[in-house]
Amino acid sequence: MPVYVFRGRNIRTNESISGERFANTPQALAAVLRREQIAPASIKEKTAAKTGFSFKKKVSQSEVAIFTRQFSVMLDAGLPLMQAIDAIAQQHPNAAFKSILQQIRDDVEAGSTLSAAMGKHPKVFDTLYTNMVAAGETGGILDTILQRLTSHIEKMVKLKKALRSALIYPSTILTVAISVVAIILWKVIPVFSTLFEGFNVELPLLTRVVISLSHIVEKFMIPCLVILGLGIFGLHSYYKTDKGRHVIDRLMLKLPILGDVLRKIGVARFTRTLATMLTSGVAILEGLTITGKTAGNAILEDVIYQLRERIEGGGTMAEPMRQSGFFPPMVTQMVSVGESTGEMDTMLTKVADYYEEEVDEVMKNLMTILEPLLMIFLGVVVGGIVIAMYLPLFKLIRVLSGG
Repeated sequence: MPVYVFRGRNIRTNESISGERFANTPQALAAVLRREQIAPASIKEKTAAKTGFSFKKKVSQSEVAIFTRQFSVMLDAGLPLMQAIDAIAQQHPNAAFKSILQQIRDDVEAGSTLSAAMGKHPKVFDTLYTNMVAAGETGGILDTILQRLTSHIEKMVKLKKALRSALIYPSTILTVAISVVAIILWKVIPVFSTLFEGFNVELPLLTRVVISLSHIVEKFMIPCLVILGLGIFGLHSYYKTDKGRHVIDRLMLKLPILGDVLRKIGVARFTRTLATMLTSGVAILEGLTITGKTAGNAILEDVIYQLRERIEGGGTMAEPMRQSGFFPPMVTQMVSVGESTGEMDTMLTKVADYYEEEVDEVMKNLMTILEPLLMIFLGVVVGGIVIAMYLPLFKLIRVLSGG
C-alpha cells in the first residue's frame, strides 16, 4: 500500500495539518481525512529517497521564456492560476524546473503570492521577473505582464547568444590551433630533430627556430599547463570579487571591436529592461534599481546607479547619461526626447530595437571576417612548421646530387 503525504486544515479550528498516511488511492485518503474533519489541500504519493550522486539539470532562460509564454496563454484563456502551473509542471521535460514549479504551486496554494513564491528561486526567476509579476498581480494584468516578460527574455537570450558567439568562436579556433601546434612541437618535431642530427649539413634558420621551440615545449609543457590552469582559476576567482569585476569589465570594454560589441549589448539590455519595467507600470527609480542588478557589466551597473541618484535628486536622466561617456549620443538624445514628451518607454524600446539589430549585423560581419582569417592563421602556422621540417631534406638531396 502506497504512502501519501497530505496537507490540509482542520474544519473546526482552521489549524494547518500535515502528515503521512497509508491509503489505496488519494481519493480514499481524502475521504478518510474529511471524516476526521480535515479539509485536504494537497495529497501526493511519497517517492522513495534517491541514493547515490545526482546532477541537477540547470534551468535555461529559454525554458523560462517558453514557460512564461505558455503561462500567459493559459491565463489569457481563463484557466485558473493553480491549474495552469500544475498543467505546465506535469508535462515539463526538465525535472529540476518541474520540481520548482511544483514548489511554487504548493506555496501559492498555502496562501503565498505568485511573485513571493517565485522569489524563493532567484536562480530561475530573477529580481526583474518577480517584480514584474508582482506588478501584474497588483494591477490585475498578469497575463499581459507575462507576455511582455516573454518578449523581454527571448530578446535577452538572443543578445547572450550574440555575446557567446563573439567570445566562444574565435577563442575555440585559437585554442584548437594552439593545441595542434603544441602537439606537433611536443611529439612530432623531436622525431625529425633526431633524424637531422645524423646529417652533416647546416640546418636552415627556419628549421633551427622550430626545433628550438620544440625543445622549449618538450621541456616546459607540463609546467606551462599547470601555470595556465592556475591562471584561469585565479582569474575566475578574481572576477568574483567586486574589484575584479570592475577591472576586467573595464578592460573588456576597451578591447578593439569586441569592446564595441559589448557596449552595444549593454546598451540594448539596459534600454530593453527599463522599457519593459516602465511599460508595466513600475516606477522609474525602482526600475533603475532592478535594471542595475541585471546589467551584466559592473561599469554599466555603476552608471545606472548614478542615474538613479541624479533622478532621485530631481535631475533628468539624459544629462548624467551623456556625462557618463558609456552611452552613444543617439541614445542620450532619444532619452531626452522621451523625457520631454512623456514617452520614455517608447523611446527606450526603439533604442533597444536599433542596438539589437546593430549587434546582429556586427556579429554577422565579424564572423564572416574572422572565419577565413583564423583559417589562414592556422594554415600559415602549420604549413610553416611542415616546410621547416622538409627544407633540410631538400638541402640534403641537393648536397647528395652535387656529390
